[in-house]
Amino acid sequence: MPYCYPPDPNTKKPRFTPPAKACDTHFHVFGPPEQFPFVSTHEYTPPAAPLEHYLKMLEVIGIERAVVVQPSVHGLDNSATLHAITHSAGRFRGVGRIDDHTAKSELQRLHDGGIRGVRFNLLDRPRGNVKLDIFDRCVEHIAWLGWSVDLHIDTKSLLEQEKRIRALPVPVVIDHIARVNPAQGLNQPAFQLLLDLLIDKHVWVKVSGADKICNTQVHDYFGLPFVEVIPYACAVIAAAPDRVIWGTDWPHSNNFAPGHTPNDGDLVDLLAEFAPDPQVRKKILVDNPAALYGFE
Repeated sequence: MPYCYPPDPNTKKPRFTPPAKACDTHFHVFGPPEQFPFVSTHEYTPPAAPLEHYLKMLEVIGIERAVVVQPSVHGLDNSATLHAITHSAGRFRGVGRIDDHTAKSELQRLHDGGIRGVRFNLLDRPRGNVKLDIFDRCVEHIAWLGWSVDLHIDTKSLLEQEKRIRALPVPVVIDHIARVNPAQGLNQPAFQLLLDLLIDKHVWVKVSGADKICNTQVHDYFGLPFVEVIPYACAVIAAAPDRVIWGTDWPHSNNFAPGHTPNDGDLVDLLAEFAPDPQVRKKILVDNPAALYGFE
């Protein structure tokens, strides 16, 4: 079983100061496993990533709010996610995991605990994906709560699931820019589909996961990594500035290559390249997350 590299502990202070109530809409907490065990079927061993470490990182980059996303290694036991929300003094919301057998009373308990969405994998890989009939039933079961659906989806699956995505009766967030491949150019069919999907008012995109998207760490003049993703992030922001959100993806799990783990301060500065206009950045960091996840 592969082991992930830990997050960079030496967080850089960004070159710009995020606005008040800025939100990181995608991070994970893992364990500690003696308190929050991993499921026996987990496919990788994540790094040590307790809430305390994340809070220290947030303080450096100047982000006040966050959305903790339930990782697959914890399965349907959302305890670690709910624990993080409880200890955030109202600063966090959550995206959990459920299946079609999750009781209505449990959904209400999750909602009361700060959960405002659910996440599913639809990736071109043999394991870990939700079955489509289960996905459809889960969407039906959460509609009354006003939750969104996070889709961890890649370009192949995006093309295959266009009809399903368009028909969803709830907001859908496409994580990590659909894991677009920068080497295939802006005109690749899946990315053009993503831009077209943004015409539908229920479709959102999360500009995150640059280290997952980029196979290299091409740096710009200022030393920023993952600059290959900039044109793609700029394009989705231009298409729907009111439905784009941003996240660090801390602690950058599934990072198995030395030297590839991003510094979260760099990721904040990368956002400034995605959205040079401070008013647009405020939408992405403050207004859009508040609307989607119910922050006051």
